[in-house]
Amino acid sequence: MGAPLLDIECVFREQRGRILATLIRLVGDIDAAEEALADACEAALSQWPSEGLPDNPRAWLVRAGRNKAADRVRRALLFAAKRAELELQLGAEAALVPALDSDAQAVEDDLLRLIFTCCHPALGIEAQVALTLRTLGGLATEEIARAFLVPATTMAQRLVRAKTKIRQAGIPYRVPELEDLPERLDAALAVVYLIFNEGYTASTGSQLIRRELSSEALRLGRLLVELMPERSEPQALLALMLLQGARRDARVGADGDVVLLEDQDRSLWQREEVQEGLALVEAALRRAPPGAYALQAAIAGVHAQAATAEDTDWRQIASLYSLLLHINPSPVVELNFAVAVAMADGAAAGLRLVERLAESGALPGYHLLPATQADLLRRLGRHEEAAAAYRAALGMVGNDADRRFLEQRLAQVSAAKSQGGDSCR
Repeated sequence: MGAPLLDIECVFREQRGRILATLIRLVGDIDAAEEALADACEAALSQWPSEGLPDNPRAWLVRAGRNKAADRVRRALLFAAKRAELELQLGAEAALVPALDSDAQAVEDDLLRLIFTCCHPALGIEAQVALTLRTLGGLATEEIARAFLVPATTMAQRLVRAKTKIRQAGIPYRVPELEDLPERLDAALAVVYLIFNEGYTASTGSQLIRRELSSEALRLGRLLVELMPERSEPQALLALMLLQGARRDARVGADGDVVLLEDQDRSLWQREEVQEGLALVEAALRRAPPGAYALQAAIAGVHAQAATAEDTDWRQIASLYSLLLHINPSPVVELNFAVAVAMADGAAAGLRLVERLAESGALPGYHLLPATQADLLRRLGRHEEAAAAYRAALGMVGNDADRRFLEQRLAQVSAAKSQGGDSCR
């Protein structure tokens, strides 16, 4: 019996990062490995619908990709020397591929190799993070560009330059020695968290949550904790992802629409993940002065410990964001701080901070800035201004679930404006 296309798509989506990481090790080049993976997926789409899923789809795709890569080299007569080198390498490592059926550690090692290869200090920090998101996370160039708030063409150029530098500099595909880990740790943590964020709130598409990316980020976070158990920030990042990810089942309604934190059914939160996250953040805070991930995890912990939205200690959250702004100033943190101030001291106080941020021009194209401004204006009864801000946010949003939410809010303030006018100016 053949395999349904939905099952095949699920395999591709969930296994892509692991397969590509292994192919990069076998082939020795990121571009060649990506081409080999595309060829392998094409072969699977041709065979699996009639033959059914193999017992180990990932191992099948690795073998197919390895063979396709060898075929490409054999056909490219201009690269005869490379063919001999590649075939020698493939022959030496071919015995490893069947072991994929049972050796999960080999796959996890490949994932770590890929992270730390892409996070080599010879590359700029943004190039490190972007390249790993592209190869490991499978994010489209447009999605990565949104994460960095830059045009897609700019990001495409960065990715090409990064891959070229890895190839020309002969950067080794391996986990670095222990003494070399610290200089790559910040980029590796940033990569894992950005993969998680894209899974937690997809930048584009019809679904708010991409669970396979969030799960991959959690797996990688655990690997980094195991690799560097003496460091507090990997622990803190894992805590942050657990505490945020624990809310996943409550964040989307049965109709696929966004459910705000204040309206979520907290009984749907994954309590085991909450407890693990709280224990990890407490341990991270005890071991060292708090870093950015520890403070963000502490903020998530305050939310997680509140039995209801009304019980949330917003003053503590605002204080934590103030500390975060001091050690890691950024416009996104500044926006979150403004929201916390609005909840603690009133919408007017938060709106002043948001408007100052908007006037600075620091977050062009970031839909959550006008969306936050719109929400605070709505709470103050300034419906006409709120409607204009919601329209601005709609012009920037990429995710369909977020778009529907903003459209609903726009309809609400438009109706309120037509019924009673603005109550406050």
